[in-house]
Amino acid sequence: MPVVQFTPFSSLVQPAFWHDLTRMKIDVLQLSDEEVPVIGSYTTGRSITDRETGQEIPLGCNLAVGGEAFQKSSQLPAFSVAASGIFKNYNTIEDFKASDKTAFFNQASEKIWDSIVTKKDTSLLNQFLLITFADLKKYRYYYWFSFPAFASKPSWEISENGWKAAAEELSPKQLTSVYNQLHEQTRPFFLVRLSEDGAEVAGVEEYDEFFANVAPASRTVGFIDPSAMAENPGWPLRNLLAYLRATHAADSSSVRVLCWRDSELPSAGKPWRSRFAIVTSPAAADPTAKPSAVGWEKNPAGKLAPRMADLAPMMDPTRLADQAVDLNLKLMRWRILPSLDLDKVASTKCLLLGAGTLGCYVARTLMGWGVRTISFVDSARVSFSNPVRQPLFEFEDCLNGGKPKAACAAASLKKIFPGINATGYDMSIPMPGHPIPPASVEQAKKDVQLLEKLFDDHDVVFLLMDSRESRWLPTVLGAAKGKIVMNAALGFDTYLVMRHGARASTSSENRLGCYYCNDIVAPADSLTDRTLDQMCTVTRPGLAPIAASTAVELLVSLLQHPDGLHAAAPAPQKGNDLAEPSSSDSVLGLVPHQLRGYLAQFRNLPITGAAYDKCTGCSETVLKAYEENGFDMLLKAFNEPGYLEFLTGLDKLYDEGDAALESVDWDEEED
Repeated sequence: MPVVQFTPFSSLVQPAFWHDLTRMKIDVLQLSDEEVPVIGSYTTGRSITDRETGQEIPLGCNLAVGGEAFQKSSQLPAFSVAASGIFKNYNTIEDFKASDKTAFFNQASEKIWDSIVTKKDTSLLNQFLLITFADLKKYRYYYWFSFPAFASKPSWEISENGWKAAAEELSPKQLTSVYNQLHEQTRPFFLVRLSEDGAEVAGVEEYDEFFANVAPASRTVGFIDPSAMAENPGWPLRNLLAYLRATHAADSSSVRVLCWRDSELPSAGKPWRSRFAIVTSPAAADPTAKPSAVGWEKNPAGKLAPRMADLAPMMDPTRLADQAVDLNLKLMRWRILPSLDLDKVASTKCLLLGAGTLGCYVARTLMGWGVRTISFVDSARVSFSNPVRQPLFEFEDCLNGGKPKAACAAASLKKIFPGINATGYDMSIPMPGHPIPPASVEQAKKDVQLLEKLFDDHDVVFLLMDSRESRWLPTVLGAAKGKIVMNAALGFDTYLVMRHGARASTSSENRLGCYYCNDIVAPADSLTDRTLDQMCTVTRPGLAPIAASTAVELLVSLLQHPDGLHAAAPAPQKGNDLAEPSSSDSVLGLVPHQLRGYLAQFRNLPITGAAYDKCTGCSETVLKAYEENGFDMLLKAFNEPGYLEFLTGLDKLYDEGDAALESVDWDEEED
């Protein structure tokens, strides 16, 4: 009699699985190559009708994995069977190629056989294996499925009647009864007990009780058959027969097999699709001895080799960018800093006051750190001197008078990465020493209100302007609203990067100062009547990106610090010795108060500056005056010379200094 030929499983991987694997790799697996459980499924065999010949063409015997494969459970339609799998992802293509696939397969088959012999369990009979390598930069996925199945020795043979339609063995009433019970509870493997009134269905594990009073010749074993081939049952039958031979050796020399293929009740005039046959095999010498197993899937060329799915052409470019832009950051976290909180950085909303050289470089570095909300404030337009020094602008942006810098910079960020939330505001910031004409007071008030709202809507403010006085109002607002304020300023070959300290009413005794705390001179007009070399910041070309990157790195270190805005400055360094790591540091290391860089010496000097109680920018006197009087107080600071000195008491300090000088007995001798 002919030997039973089984239709092997063919893997069907849905694109959603690769998307979910990408997420799993980046967010969960990272560098782990541990085994992970996955879920696949298969359903009854399907075929299509050839329009020209009218013949039925069977479709593949597919086991599918989709986007829900990594979930513990999923809702399957009727006559679909869940199959458990073991998934293993490798970190390099070399590891994937060199992996010990034989050991992996043998380990799985041993586990399946043990569950059969010791537990009489059918839950692992459909278990599959999947190994992968995910090339996330090119969106190519190398994979290889295995469907372990036990080879029968001696082989199973078909009785002389061969395979036939199930309707030739079971009545329509019996088939309908089986259909209804399987529709209510789909079982991958089941037992059928026939009667004149219909049929009863039970799980294979209930074999002894269910068939207690049924003659062996009347016992029927069924399974959901994923094959549509008329003469070839699906792959799951191999392990079902191996199970019966191991657990019920005396009754398995001849087995009545029902291959269930009907997912719907046949309509009038259409036959049942399920198949039936009697298969036979002599009893094995030792039914509990583990037979050899096979099951690695062949590739489309018919060779035992992995397959490759190339999703790059079908991926949406925006979605590709969204998944890829943070890859470097997550690789850094996997390999070096597992405690790095990237979500905190990404959710930080940054307001950049100034869209010039510093603003452009700060924005690019923020994007590199994963920040997704960046707003610019600037009143200038792009000029022909800008594009070579400011990387968010091009020559075309300078034409016809130049585009507004803030909006142009925001648009450039969106060109670089469409997923960024970038906005530009074309407005000027009122400054002390720059009186506001009566006709412009209302507009200045609106500008201040908009600036106040922007401070409320953002977490961090960068002061990147090109004058001292333009930083005063943002310093006051930042301190009053409890925002992180980062300051960067350039000289010819030196720069200053600092973080403003928290407000006195919320800080400890050792409060850190702001940009103005080191000065006893209130901000005043520094722009009028400047020469050409004074109008622009004359600085070495490489200094701005260094200062901008330093400012962003300082911010990220501060965000990772447990105390955030209130983080204390590190202890002073001794000479040229590196500071010793401290438990109070950020996971990224030190969080200094100020950094003064000297490009001529290629040296950075960390400095800690204490807050000054008479500071014109962050002292409680100034902040309370602003909170009590609002725009009226600001207008006085803009219009009245000496107002800030009078408010903070600096004028009295000047008088005391002058008096001290006058009281000195100067030696007027020639030498």
